[in-house]
Amino acid sequence: MSRPENQPLSLTERRKAATQLDIAHAAAELFTERGPDGTTAEEIAGRAGVALRTFYRYFRNKQDAVGPLLSAGGADWRELLAATEPGTPLPRALEAAAVATLSRPGEAAAEALRWTRGLLRAAQDDPALRAVWYRVNQESEEQLLPVVAQLVGPDADDLEARLIAAAATDAIRISLEVWAASDADVSGPGSPADLVVRALRGARTGHGAAGAPTE
Repeated sequence: MSRPENQPLSLTERRKAATQLDIAHAAAELFTERGPDGTTAEEIAGRAGVALRTFYRYFRNKQDAVGPLLSAGGADWRELLAATEPGTPLPRALEAAAVATLSRPGEAAAEALRWTRGLLRAAQDDPALRAVWYRVNQESEEQLLPVVAQLVGPDADDLEARLIAAAATDAIRISLEVWAASDADVSGPGSPADLVVRALRGARTGHGAAGAPTE
């Protein structure tokens, strides 16, 4: 049985998560500098300051190591969505939580988006890295489902909740992919937050993103 997402981590779990994130940052740095093909698991472990056996205790391969970095934003989004005030229309709640997650103030948040851009660009030429990105999004969709079901209420059937969770997850995934392939900044026109608003509203109205209202 998996641990509920809102349950506090134990000290051991926090240390494990911190080590995983250190390794993820080291992998992202090396992938950016040399590309996945030019990076070994040994080099990632060395950059992170851990033994190779520690690396393999947490990750199956070098591409898998960036999973915690790619999944952090999804966890923040679900946490914000779960804290939505009761009675808020679901489309508004999804959009507000996504925009808040993708437009957090501060250099740390901007740097996290830049890491994501670098990894998504590297994934274009690395099927294993691309598979990690798709897995992260699939897991995010599955973890989003109970949050959506709670917000929709008891009258929604499983099909409706699943479709909403899938559409919302894909809206963020595609927005990040489009942004990563562009030269747009982390804020303003063409930013992840700007694109996800267009994607979510386009999905809701049945128009393409370009035809979605912006107000």
